[in-house]
Amino acid sequence: MQRLGRNLLLLLFFATAITARAQTANDLLEAGPMLGYVEIQEANLWIQTTKPVEYEIRYHPKGEENNTMSYHGMTKSSASNTAHIKLADLSYGTTYDYDLYLEGNRVELPYNTSFTTKPLWQYRTSPPNVSIALGSCLFINDKKSDRPGEGYGKGTDILPEITKKNPDMMLWLGDNVYYREPDFYSKPAMDERYKDARNTEDMQALLANTINLATWDDHDFGPNNSDRSYRMREETLDIFKRYWANPSYGTEETKGVFTKYKYSDVELFFMDDRYHRAPNRLDSEDKAFFGEAQLQWLMDSLVGSSATFKLVIVGNQATNKMHNYESLFAYKHEYNKLMNFLKEQDIPGVVFISGDRHFTELLKTNRGRDYPIYEFTSSPLSSSSYSTLDESEEYNNPQRVEGTVVYKDQNFGMIRVTGKEDDRKLTLQTYGSEGKKLWEKTIHENDLDNE
Repeated sequence: MQRLGRNLLLLLFFATAITARAQTANDLLEAGPMLGYVEIQEANLWIQTTKPVEYEIRYHPKGEENNTMSYHGMTKSSASNTAHIKLADLSYGTTYDYDLYLEGNRVELPYNTSFTTKPLWQYRTSPPNVSIALGSCLFINDKKSDRPGEGYGKGTDILPEITKKNPDMMLWLGDNVYYREPDFYSKPAMDERYKDARNTEDMQALLANTINLATWDDHDFGPNNSDRSYRMREETLDIFKRYWANPSYGTEETKGVFTKYKYSDVELFFMDDRYHRAPNRLDSEDKAFFGEAQLQWLMDSLVGSSATFKLVIVGNQATNKMHNYESLFAYKHEYNKLMNFLKEQDIPGVVFISGDRHFTELLKTNRGRDYPIYEFTSSPLSSSSYSTLDESEEYNNPQRVEGTVVYKDQNFGMIRVTGKEDDRKLTLQTYGSEGKKLWEKTIHENDLDNE
């Protein structure tokens, strides 16, 4: 009997010790892990800890626990205790399970963590199918700095609904955080705002198992409708790089958050609509929206792309002719230059993706004998919606594809690319805050080609 009692005490001791170690590791984790861009042989992870600590990623091909590899490093206080972790020499088209250890102890998470490298499909099979989630305008209430009255944010219950769709990628289309007045001229305050948003519980499973890529718009760049004159644009660019794991940020010659990423036969072109942008009110026929260098980068990239579908991702709307203020269309010089370029170079497969508007719609711009340009605007994730759209002139926008407007509910988008080679389909969908599909539109590869 005494031996049994001692054994129970020992079991209790070890169970308590294991729990204490797990709690210690979990207490050291601020946010993440987050999966950034993934290539054929590489995967990029991001984490944030509560203080500088030693971390370890242990990973192995699914079902091959005896083939576990590891990566060690330290988070740094100079980078807000974040780390960008590149796992290399991975196998093609392989799913890996991974675990995070902090100070030698495993972080216990209530969901599995895994990633899948890209397959080597070229010259071998039809392009793999792709599922992409997207959304913009993630406002999280903060009574200390928010305006008086009802909170502008409507909660983050929508994020687990996105996770349930099991997308290959999540595209954050801008206004991914909302800087408030106390943040605008303080880099530490900006950092705290991002940290607060990033450790949202509803977000963690989506971050850990889905490729997360982002661009910005005004509210996660600076003040409302901010532009190149913003005094803190260098600081906010640094914060963006710190919290996202995109493939790149601008070019060596031109700063910004613009980048590109190819997945299967879909290529994504993330544009920066703030860093180089002239003020909206500037009275000039050739004022900059993207800026000359970035626009040239986009045009060169589109010409060089072999992707079936080329998704140009912009924080603001690009083609809406009834939205002549915060949009590319309002900057006529660059808008016309880009549209003329698409026509002259006969570039197939171009579709615009945007956020910002606090409502969702699909626009279609007819171009005579050339294929029409579609623009899928998806907004908002958690911010208040533009519930009075039906009282505005824009409610009857002739460019809008009938049945695609959502303006009284938080929502997110899905893009699904399916079909055999030379017969690919781009299906655009919108889901409401409770995960119910609200509309769907399928565009065939041949619909976006002049041949």
